[in-house]
Amino acid sequence: MSGEVLEKISDPAGQRAGARSRAYAAFAEMFGYPDKEYFEAVRSGTLAEALREVLANVDPSLVEGDDGNWEALSNAGDAEDDLAVEFTRLFDVGASGPPCPLYGGLYGGARMKTMEEAVRFYNHFGLTLSDSPHELPDHLTTELEFLHFLAFREAQSLEQGDDPGAYRRAQRDFLARHLGRWIPKMRTKLEGENPMPFFLELVRRLESFLMNDGAHLVAVAGPLPRPSVTSSPGADSKPH
Repeated sequence: MSGEVLEKISDPAGQRAGARSRAYAAFAEMFGYPDKEYFEAVRSGTLAEALREVLANVDPSLVEGDDGNWEALSNAGDAEDDLAVEFTRLFDVGASGPPCPLYGGLYGGARMKTMEEAVRFYNHFGLTLSDSPHELPDHLTTELEFLHFLAFREAQSLEQGDDPGAYRRAQRDFLARHLGRWIPKMRTKLEGENPMPFFLELVRRLESFLMNDGAHLVAVAGPLPRPSVTSSPGADSKPH
């Protein structure tokens, strides 16, 4: 479903799903490597404005009456490569790996199981990954793009009068077991690295959005299922 089609959705629930889909896509793009175009978008305030708009469309409470540092999202540093250098320091390099890796499996102590579970989710919906290092199943942008896809399908189902339940439950379960579990840990690590305010505020905005979306998904899809003692890892969260 294209952005133009999402704009034409009349059903309120479908509109919410479409707005959420766009928010996940926006965050996935914003956590890409900051090239010259990215630098200009930050410095001009375009990125901050775009994020504020997409979050407001999901839920006005995400941008109204908060104590966040929106100005930080327009601070690209003094030099054109400041964002890129800081991105590399925080997320890409380090003697024993970067201090704040963008791979969720590195925050739980069982990365192989985490990646295998993520792949089961992707495969269930007919998705496969390329061989690109940044498309490993537990990479932040991969997980964000998957939730973008599921919310997109939810909006499409609602607009067509179909049952969106499978997409809602998959979003609820995947968010709880993956991004919702490790992003708060990454934010804690980031706070200890004296980062550029831009990256800290971006991660804080992502965490706030994920918490809001997790509550919304439980409201529309029901509470999370209880793990089964006899099931294999991730079996309780397999899309219904």
